[in-house]
Amino acid sequence: MQYDSILIEPVLSEKSNEMREMGKYAFRVDPRADKTQVMEAVRRMFDVHPVSCAIINVGGKPKRLRYRTGKTSSWKKAIVTLKKGEAIKVFEGA
Repeated sequence: MQYDSILIEPVLSEKSNEMREMGKYAFRVDPRADKTQVMEAVRRMFDVHPVSCAIINVGGKPKRLRYRTGKTSSWKKAIVTLKKGEAIKVFEGA
């Protein structure tokens, strides 16, 4: 798997903004990726040193459109902790 296809998009929410202050960044990742691949992708793409990674499988939520019921897609989220004092400049607005 190519490293540029592992990270799909950053997760931008209130909780992820608070985690960023602690040096933790959340990404939506490819469902086939594992922790070591995610950490290597972050290291290569943003030139930082990840310390740890937590992977979470986010289940789809039930939705309803008029008379049809359904469910949104499930996806995989990774929370990457960086070395103390490091930050990803794209997120910090620089």
